[in-house]
Amino acid sequence: MRSTLSKILAAATAVLALTACGSSTGSGAKTLRVGTLTDAPPSIYLENGTFTGFDNELLRDIAKREGFEVQFVGTEFASLLANVANGQFDIGSSTISTTEARKKTVAFSNGYSTGFTTIVTKKGAGLTALPAFAGKRLGVVQASVQDDFASKVGGAEVVRFPDYNAGFAQLKNGTLDGWVVPKDIGQKYIDQNPAVPLDFGYTVETKDTPSAFAVARTNKDLLAKLNDGLAKAVADGTVARLHAQFFKTEPLPKELEQGGPGLPVQNPGV
Repeated sequence: MRSTLSKILAAATAVLALTACGSSTGSGAKTLRVGTLTDAPPSIYLENGTFTGFDNELLRDIAKREGFEVQFVGTEFASLLANVANGQFDIGSSTISTTEARKKTVAFSNGYSTGFTTIVTKKGAGLTALPAFAGKRLGVVQASVQDDFASKVGGAEVVRFPDYNAGFAQLKNGTLDGWVVPKDIGQKYIDQNPAVPLDFGYTVETKDTPSAFAVARTNKDLLAKLNDGLAKAVADGTVARLHAQFFKTEPLPKELEQGGPGLPVQNPGV
């Protein structure tokens, strides 16, 4: 009986060790769990089974500079920030816009990109102004800033999806009139699917809310490391190099050019 109990306890301990946030590796470096998406190129995506994209490669660089390692875990965006706040993930890496509402749940590193929200439509749809979307079906990733944006489009029916692939599939088959996404993600889908007649309908700049990595509001040490590593990556041109690698048409914000001042993000109460 005692032997059986010991085996059960040992198994439970092994499971906890595997699932614990912030475990240590054989090299002594701490491994942090990173919640990210699998289908939002060029920012965050899976390629041949490996998590990559601008956001994740930048985070790998920061981790190397700051002496920790990262383990990427695919998740849905709708639950990402809550799971960072409750400790399931140490870091959220998903082109997360640093809105004031989100700062009540998590803390953000300084920004590493800015962008545009756009509505992708079928070519020739003629949907180039917001009033034209009244009575139309708009697809969004649930809980994204694009969800907030679409909800304010008068008369539009907002259809929420757990990921980008699901929304894109319905845009292709005609069950959506528009697909509201970050412009760089929309551009990547258009480029990768030349047989699908798609175009940009309406675009709005969102530079006032830069994208950043998310951490628990209590994890000030990790927040400081992310900001330190990011500042070094801006200073030596790593951010500029990675941006050029992943973004072929989007300009790099001047603040993130080599030696630039960066994009500071304030976290009230942190």
